[in-house]
Amino acid sequence: MQIHRDINNLPAFKNAVITIGTFDGVHLGHKQIIDNLKAEAVKAGGESVIITFHPHPRKVVSSVITGVRLINTLPERIELLEKTGIDHLVIVPFTDYFASQAAEEYISDFLVARFKPHTIIIGYDHRFGKERTGDYKMMEEKAAVYNYQLKEIPEHILNTIKVSSTNIRNAILQSNIEEANTLLGYDFFFEGEVFHGDKIGRTIGYPTANLKNTDEEKISLGDGIYAVYATVDGKIHKAMMSIGFRPTVNGKLRVTEVNIFDFDKEIYGQTIRVSVKKYLRSEVKFDGLEALKAQLHKDKEDSLACL
Repeated sequence: MQIHRDINNLPAFKNAVITIGTFDGVHLGHKQIIDNLKAEAVKAGGESVIITFHPHPRKVVSSVITGVRLINTLPERIELLEKTGIDHLVIVPFTDYFASQAAEEYISDFLVARFKPHTIIIGYDHRFGKERTGDYKMMEEKAAVYNYQLKEIPEHILNTIKVSSTNIRNAILQSNIEEANTLLGYDFFFEGEVFHGDKIGRTIGYPTANLKNTDEEKISLGDGIYAVYATVDGKIHKAMMSIGFRPTVNGKLRVTEVNIFDFDKEIYGQTIRVSVKKYLRSEVKFDGLEALKAQLHKDKEDSLACL
């Protein structure tokens, strides 16, 4: 997959078959569209092209600045889309200027001039251009003018994607990670930078890597204890994770801690990846560190049983 970030310096695509979207999650619903995109590209003897945007368009055009919580960061989205086998990913900088172009200019000056599409695949409810005045009907009317084919993504697939994306986000927020993973088609993952904590865990035999979120737009799991895999320096380790306020030690801040099994390296300052497999239990206040230690022993056993 070739990645293009400069829309003023795109290659001459061969019979480009394109689709457009944010593809947050790159989940099973999205993969139906991507499979169709690739199949149409083969029929056209051309190349499959996904056009996506960064930052998320809602951050630019919405009056509500906060509240954008994404299943994937941009690097994660790129990684997941690369696995689908498409030919090209074009990342369009979504700016006020881009958002303000008239709908007809979006078709003529952006899609046609830069991609020369053989086929455009979009949903019946696709809106574009200034104040979202462009729609599928306009794209259809311009097809004969600019000599491209237009294919509609069926309503039932779009509805599946919308429902799946909403359900995935809700499941992640509510700690229902198994449902989220089923809808995603892979284990939900995130990355965090390891920083110095208060080191209480190592005093009871369960040292933890305290993680700082590397992207504030990334959606966060609900509080609780999870069975996870931790990837450090390219190697995958079995682990367990706690998210919450650590009531047993009167914690004041919400923290994410990962206990990596059979691991004793210093990794402060490193970024590690956590793939979340199963929710084990809610956060509980125990009567002292010994009671907490006994529970952590059980949590480790429960984690190993499902990893």
